[in-house]
Amino acid sequence: MKDSDRVESNPTDLEDELDAAVRGDKEPAPPGSSLIDDLTALADDGKTLFEAEIGFQKTRLAFAANRSKSAVLSGLMAIGFLHLALIALVVGAVIALTPYLTAFGATAAVVGILLAGAFLLLLRVRGSAREIGEAFENDADQNDD
Repeated sequence: MKDSDRVESNPTDLEDELDAAVRGDKEPAPPGSSLIDDLTALADDGKTLFEAEIGFQKTRLAFAANRSKSAVLSGLMAIGFLHLALIALVVGAVIALTPYLTAFGATAAVVGILLAGAFLLLLRVRGSAREIGEAFENDADQNDD
């Protein structure tokens, strides 16, 4: 390469090219750009990003609250329909058993079966509650040692 082929470049052009290379730009930095300006711009961008994130989280929370309210309402309605279906089943069982046991006999049989089921479930609840109590008793005994 001849000396005439080389273009004389001044030091500010080299700094601009270096700044552009660091930023990944193809063009040199705007004149008068400094590290302070870049840090200020970075802080402004960070603040904007933070505000956008807060707004996004608020929106997401509002959406979740709205959907939760809808889910709870739908669940309560489903439980209501299930309750009505069980009542219909009991009434249907009484009606179906009436020709065989008379009306009072059918009612007594259905009520007796339901009370027996409730009693068995209460025994199960009592056993589970006792096991839970024993678990906490054992934990308290171990902490005393």
